[in-house]
Amino acid sequence: MTSAARRPILHRRPSAAAAVAVTAALLLSGCGSGDGASSTAKAPEPGANLNTLLPDTLQRTGVLRIGADLSYAPIGFKAAGGRPDGMDVDLAQALGQALGVQVQFVDAPFDKLMRGLQASQFDVVMSGMTDNAQRRDGADDEGQKSGPGVDFVDYFITGSSIVVSQGNPQKIGSLDDLCGRTVALQKGTIQATLADRQNQACEKVHKKLTVRTTATDDEALALVAQGKAAADLSDAPVAALAAKEGRGGARFQLTGDQLSQAPYGIAVLKTDTALRDALARALDRVIRSGDYEKILAKWGLSAGAAQNAVVNGGF
Repeated sequence: MTSAARRPILHRRPSAAAAVAVTAALLLSGCGSGDGASSTAKAPEPGANLNTLLPDTLQRTGVLRIGADLSYAPIGFKAAGGRPDGMDVDLAQALGQALGVQVQFVDAPFDKLMRGLQASQFDVVMSGMTDNAQRRDGADDEGQKSGPGVDFVDYFITGSSIVVSQGNPQKIGSLDDLCGRTVALQKGTIQATLADRQNQACEKVHKKLTVRTTATDDEALALVAQGKAAADLSDAPVAALAAKEGRGGARFQLTGDQLSQAPYGIAVLKTDTALRDALARALDRVIRSGDYEKILAKWGLSAGAAQNAVVNGGF
């Protein structure tokens, strides 16, 4: 990560205003959406010891293990020497301080994170993961039940962006322009659902959208650079950084409006209600302290700030 990457890079587009308003309302009020299970955390008394709210095992070990795909700058990535860095990493450290525990990142492929959480390889997942009903219900990409699902503590708002090669040689301006073409994206992400929905629209006009999934977003960008895909779909902060800095010697640009804005959430097992609620209270404390604002500003992501913690506030 270069110092240039820390300047503001996330911008909301006018056409996404309605989605922004709804999502912001959730993070301000805690009103339910989807399964109706959304709620705001009850504010703790000033100075309360949040460590006592944690499950006994975490109080004893003093370490919160966090599953993350550390290949997603500026959200979470490996800096020099393999050190975890990024917005999620800084925010996790602040949450750990509020809870009186150390945080330990466990690097894993994004599409393996939910399984790792269910297998107790880590205590939570914090990896730029969008809170949505599918993940809360434990459904796979086909909508079939594949696990018990999770709860989310929402902490940031963003959307998806379309990334094309510099100069936009195929003149892509929207998802509809991808019909009859190939799009690349990281496996297991919300963009896979977005592409699947778009393919249904493309089939109606008899122009199939071909989707190529990759292990990382960098691999998806490489397909665009090689002309093997017309565009990459990724989270807006990640897309903006790729457009600013390039990848592997290739240059990219954003095109069209930002899509499908929704909150990032910390995923917690549904049975770990004590940990979920402790994290929500810790997030509120970090927000009120001003540290949250400083962390987002450091990474140029202030436009996605939440006003308070919300449990299960995604669509």
